[in-house]
Amino acid sequence: MTATTSQHSSTEAADTPDERALIARCRRGDAAAWDELFERYYDPVGRFVFQYSPAFTREDVEEITQEVFLAIVRNIDSFRGNSAFQTWIFRIAINKARDFIQHKSAAKRGKGMEHVPLDVSNPNNGTPLEIPSPASGPDEALISKEEMVMLRQAVDRLSDPCREIIELRYFGDLSYEELAATLNLNPKTVSSRLSKCLDRLEEIARPLFAGEKTRPFSV
Repeated sequence: MTATTSQHSSTEAADTPDERALIARCRRGDAAAWDELFERYYDPVGRFVFQYSPAFTREDVEEITQEVFLAIVRNIDSFRGNSAFQTWIFRIAINKARDFIQHKSAAKRGKGMEHVPLDVSNPNNGTPLEIPSPASGPDEALISKEEMVMLRQAVDRLSDPCREIIELRYFGDLSYEELAATLNLNPKTVSSRLSKCLDRLEEIARPLFAGEKTRPFSV
């Protein structure tokens, strides 16, 4: 079984002049800069959240995404540029998605919910958020909704370092170089840790998948 990764564009380095200028303008309260930031990152965050859990409805994704951007507005001064700005945003999205799941009834998670393309409007420009269809690729066809729920459960049982590296690699689609910069590791250590974490994920997932022997992710 192979899980697909998100379809967002490559993360832009946080130390580019364009990125630094945009962040600086936002910190000064430039309304046009905030509009540009929302335009640039709202759809990628929506796609990231959408792939984070198969139990999320389109309304859930919209609510979480809005919470992410509220957190960005409130905390942009805390961004220090140690990682790409989009990576910093994704880490906020992970925390908001986890908080949302924790506040959801366990009975509601993964029971009869369908992936629905997110067609609510981007509050910045009124255009629909662009979320890839759950049936957009052959890999996703190999994973049933029930399997995705079990996979999410297995990921949630990992230790924090393993859960973070797997979520950023496979849900955030970060490269090894981006992971190294974000986690303050060298690329070789990233590869080693990711491999060990995938082994641990397979150990946890195997009983859930009732004999499924194929690793859920591949390095």
